[in-house]
Amino acid sequence: MSISTTIKSIQDIMRKDVGVDGDAQRIGQLVWMLFLKIYDDREQEWELDYDDYVSPIPEQLRWSSWAADPEGLTGEGLKSFIDNTLFPGLQQLDAGGDARAAVIRSVFEDAYNYMKSGHLLRQVINRIQEGIDFNASQQRHAFGDMYEQILKDLQSAGNAGEFYTPRAVTEFMVNRVDPKLAESVMDPACGTGGFLTCAIEHKRKHYVQTPADEQTLQHSIYGWEKKPLPHLLATTNMILHGIEVPSQIRHDNTLNRPYRDWGPKERVDVIVANPPFGGTEEDGIENNFPAEFRTRETADLFMALFIRLLKQNGRAAVVLPDGFLFGEGMKTRLKEKLLSECNLHTIVRLPNGVFNPYTGIKTNLLFFTKGQPTEQVWYYEHPYPEGYKNYSKTRPMRVEEFATEIGWWGNEADGFANRQETEQAWKVSIDEIKARNYNLDIKNPWQEEQVNHDPDELLARYAQQQAEIQEIRDQLKTILGDALGSTSKDQAAPQQAEELA
Repeated sequence: MSISTTIKSIQDIMRKDVGVDGDAQRIGQLVWMLFLKIYDDREQEWELDYDDYVSPIPEQLRWSSWAADPEGLTGEGLKSFIDNTLFPGLQQLDAGGDARAAVIRSVFEDAYNYMKSGHLLRQVINRIQEGIDFNASQQRHAFGDMYEQILKDLQSAGNAGEFYTPRAVTEFMVNRVDPKLAESVMDPACGTGGFLTCAIEHKRKHYVQTPADEQTLQHSIYGWEKKPLPHLLATTNMILHGIEVPSQIRHDNTLNRPYRDWGPKERVDVIVANPPFGGTEEDGIENNFPAEFRTRETADLFMALFIRLLKQNGRAAVVLPDGFLFGEGMKTRLKEKLLSECNLHTIVRLPNGVFNPYTGIKTNLLFFTKGQPTEQVWYYEHPYPEGYKNYSKTRPMRVEEFATEIGWWGNEADGFANRQETEQAWKVSIDEIKARNYNLDIKNPWQEEQVNHDPDELLARYAQQQAEIQEIRDQLKTILGDALGSTSKDQAAPQQAEELA
């Protein structure tokens, strides 16, 4: 039985349970169980590899102790054990300086057992035990496919903003920024960890040659994720990809921390990210940022933070929607900062449908290096493969499609001197961009202008314009409030002086 068939059969069992209400709860239930099974599989490896290995999980709470025996605990006894012993035990693990224990405690802080039937719980546990063995390399490789299935279910459950960046896109972006062995790699909105696992694989393929190299890699990967379920998935993903103690995958909102608190010691060499776009942050988050970059639009706040987080000569590859390119107001100020502090050397414009079925909004890949101002921006319009009019579930984007970009790319060290303009590639000077008031939505000059009737894009533009209007209203309100406040103070001053006299 394949992993995807196993997962489907597990979800079918969960549907019979009165305590599990909807896809989101089914996924949450499934993921904490998968984590414990996967962690148990890895612990079996670590016990063989390291003579002194000691599990951070008390013996009675380890998967192999309470779940592995198909004739083991069931019914009310199993339900009571999970609710009253397992969860409190994992949520209150005494880390005591043990990074492994701290990781496990963090992933269970917001986990919950929704199932009410101990008999159905036993059926689910037995399916996981029979059908999933992550010490089998082919199953470990298939975990990415399982992730995609889980994320599609999450999307249908209405969790806006949770969507899977296609493997082809993550591989291409990581390939182009080429993180070296000792370079720190961060995704400040890491979701389930797709960019970070690509960075791990890239370093292992190109730079890891010794056990010491592997230890260097282990300590070079950083991620932050604010939502409990993606964080749990990201932590699991790191363990599957050989990061033994993924303590650098933080369960927190990167934007919660004041912008100015990110000091030089916390800056990184490489950022690869697909920040959530189309959403807004909770009230007050924008106050963590300088006044000129305050907005509630998540992707814009992350972009301001990315510039701050990069070291001198640090490199970034970021997915952003068209709205960032043509947006005005705060977006204009942000793009001015980006182009004055960084060399935005390349924008790869992706066609429609890359992120189907999650969103139809057109997206772009921005590649920039901090430390030198932009003199010109190269654009590359990624075409559909021959015979394609769109991407779909059965015909997704493939990493091989980026071979033309890779062949054209050249070398940043010589200023991309070998790049040529083609039907897909063109360059625009910084003077022209300034004359356009930093509007980076520049169409391919080699193709005839087409009138865009795509409803998703038209709606995105409308939403962007409404957001900019609201931003101007808010600014005017603040200015008027300040002016009225100072006027009333001026009027009150003579009266107070008279009273004192």
